[in-house]
Amino acid sequence: MTAAGTPRYDCIVVGGGHNGLVCAAYLARGGRSVLVLEAAGQVGGAAVTREFAPGFQVSACAHLLHLMPGALMRELGLSAQGLKLAAQHLPTTALSGDGAHLSLAPAGLAQRLPADAVAYGEWQALGQRLAAALHPVLTDAPPRLGTGSWRARASLLRLGWRIRRLGRCDMRELLRIGGMNVQDLLDERFESPLLKGALAVDAVLGTNLGPRSPGTVLTLLYRMAAAGGAEALAQPAGGLGALSTALAGAATAAGAQIRTQAPVARILVSADRASGVVLASGEEIAADVVVSSADPKTTFLGLLGSEHLDAGFTRRVAQLRTGGLAAKLHLALERLPQFPDLDRQALRGRLLIAPSPQYIERAFNHAKYGEFSAAPMLEITVPTLADPTLAPPGKHVLSAIVQYAPYSLRSGWQAQRQSFTDLAIDTIGAFAPDLRDCLHSAQLLTPPDIEREFRIAGGHWHHAELALDQFFLVRPVPGAAQYQGPVAGLYLCGAGCHPGGGVMGVAGRNAARQVLREAA
Repeated sequence: MTAAGTPRYDCIVVGGGHNGLVCAAYLARGGRSVLVLEAAGQVGGAAVTREFAPGFQVSACAHLLHLMPGALMRELGLSAQGLKLAAQHLPTTALSGDGAHLSLAPAGLAQRLPADAVAYGEWQALGQRLAAALHPVLTDAPPRLGTGSWRARASLLRLGWRIRRLGRCDMRELLRIGGMNVQDLLDERFESPLLKGALAVDAVLGTNLGPRSPGTVLTLLYRMAAAGGAEALAQPAGGLGALSTALAGAATAAGAQIRTQAPVARILVSADRASGVVLASGEEIAADVVVSSADPKTTFLGLLGSEHLDAGFTRRVAQLRTGGLAAKLHLALERLPQFPDLDRQALRGRLLIAPSPQYIERAFNHAKYGEFSAAPMLEITVPTLADPTLAPPGKHVLSAIVQYAPYSLRSGWQAQRQSFTDLAIDTIGAFAPDLRDCLHSAQLLTPPDIEREFRIAGGHWHHAELALDQFFLVRPVPGAAQYQGPVAGLYLCGAGCHPGGGVMGVAGRNAARQVLREAA
């Protein structure tokens, strides 16, 4: 306690999302006294499991575990904290309107598309080599340019050496394709529209981009590098909320304290340094360091306030592209719908409705003009097949990401919510004719809903668009690209900073390391 009776901690973490919890765990393991302040009644942020209809539970925003490094999970001892995986190495199947669905497993491709199977193997091999070189870039703070720091110079030299070690051919290919649009890349390598559509999904999922948008190869490489070059989709038992519960357990086991229903109203600044926070209740809590897992706009323009920032930095933050384009659909089902020509093993995995890159591009075209897609792209899971505890006995949950659903819908979401919900259900129903007969209830979360319910400005799951001008050395903006804000003692640890969103936890770990390094 301070002399005035105000509680004091070494570090306050604003927001108990998965990145905030990871950050708190590493800070506490580094010997700091840590307090996590979460506005909601449970930790997890967008990585939570909740009931959306009586007896039916679902991973509310993200729905698969894919990008969190195994090393991070082992370091925090998440298995000891009760984390179990209901399913691992989930297969991906591209749905076809003629029933000739395509499994992306090597055996399935080799049987259906021999030439494309060879090309796909070559692409995966290249992707694994590139991922091995780029993955370390994601696991540390990006270097600060123009400082003359030996640490920054060494970081740049290591990056250059990793790329140089790729060899002449792979290095030249990386430089050639890095800024390309993904459709051109896929057209070069593959013949099947269905395969190309499935691969394009990973380049545009959760972004304000279509396959023809420049830089979409970057987002595809980002996903491959974040995953370490391996496709390892997994589903935690109990949904992603179970992962957040395990992270909270790891943080408290290390000594951190967590308070829920404690929304932060303002970050305090004293002598040009972050000095604590004020809660919405009026309670003040002092700290030497404040780490925010909230998005950059909320952190800098809302909690901190532009009065503590120079005009140029404020303008850069205000101009961040943060409007989400992905909606989340949850269906409570009385029984499992029938997908003709799709076996149960495929149904346990990830199903894609994206029959070609052209289909995705047409879906994206609507979003450019403030409209939702007339024929949307979907990523679908049926989590109850691997984890029946998410629904009453014999009943099921279907979870889908639906693109494109622009944050600023021209006709307004209040008037169009039911129309888009019906469109998404009917799009799935084209592959499962009895879906409507199985339907108990439906919930749609649009980007404005995601903004309101998970306190993410713009409802974008990356907190800011993942694009060349908002990536790596300049993410989220110059002046805050190494997790440290322009005010001393204030740090970021959320998806808005390097390396980006997804249920990864790397931003939280990187930020904690940066805090510990700066304070050493």
